[in-house]
Amino acid sequence: MIEKYINQIIQVDCLELFEKIPDNSIDMTFADPPFNLKKKYNSYKDSLEFKEYLNWCKKWISEMVRVTKPTGSIFVHNIPKWLTYFAEFLNKKADFKHWISWDAPTAPMGKTLQPSHYGILFYAKNQKNLKFYEVRYPHKRDRKTGYLLKDYGGKKSKLHPFGPLVSDVWTDIHRIKHNKNRNPHPCQLPIHLLERVILMTTDENDIVLDPFMGTGTTAVAAKHLGRKFIGFEIDKQYVKIANNKLIRIQNNSRIGDSWVSFYLEEPRTIRNSDWELIKDYFSIPIDLRNIDKEKITLKKHRKLVKTEQIKVLEIFNKVAANSR
Repeated sequence: MIEKYINQIIQVDCLELFEKIPDNSIDMTFADPPFNLKKKYNSYKDSLEFKEYLNWCKKWISEMVRVTKPTGSIFVHNIPKWLTYFAEFLNKKADFKHWISWDAPTAPMGKTLQPSHYGILFYAKNQKNLKFYEVRYPHKRDRKTGYLLKDYGGKKSKLHPFGPLVSDVWTDIHRIKHNKNRNPHPCQLPIHLLERVILMTTDENDIVLDPFMGTGTTAVAAKHLGRKFIGFEIDKQYVKIANNKLIRIQNNSRIGDSWVSFYLEEPRTIRNSDWELIKDYFSIPIDLRNIDKEKITLKKHRKLVKTEQIKVLEIFNKVAANSR
């Protein structure tokens, strides 16, 4: 039954189609619902009475838990106010794993602390069976010199070459602020945020479901990383935008055969277990890492002497061989 929905974004109210998804059939569910803040969406209102909003949220959260596999993960993204209520409800249905906060400063609101993060609730369908992988993000470095910005008190030699393990506070991923990078949607998430949670909790060809797909961020992230997806979205225009994106996307976000999240053409998140397979990639000069190895002799790369060309090709081939 589920096969006809795989790699599809269906225009529908999520509660209607959730009924068609079998129990324990999805590897990861992720929801970024309207926040009930009176934001302007294309064809629906983000304004419900307090109890009405919570009762509606309980319905789709229950469905997320129901369809998630015993090894699977449930993620819910929202502002802290609503997440406190969601957590109380989820604690009765699944196993708490983390409250992830990611850096998202906003304008001062007066007579309150300045809101500076969004939250992501991370629950396991069953803590004992949870599929989970440690991931790393790059060290923060000076842009010009490449030196580490943080003082590690004489312990720099003991640091992991790529970067630290990801904690439950994400300061390296930020909101999409520039209109040129946004779709006409008020709550578009950065793709590499979704890629990070997908790398943490799924494997290639696993199924990711998003009941509020919007303009397709979760689907794009899943396709980048060789995962399958199912998306529900009530707005026709948002579905059209998402499908137009997916036409242009390939599942090639990897180094060798290891799946990796890239941002601005550089690795942003890697699995800790993949490091030994891909570490040689980082010995390639930055300006050559993302070139097509078959086109390395094109005019713009002819400044490389022949020995440098051979070295880069050897590293590409070694990384690919290690990943198999």
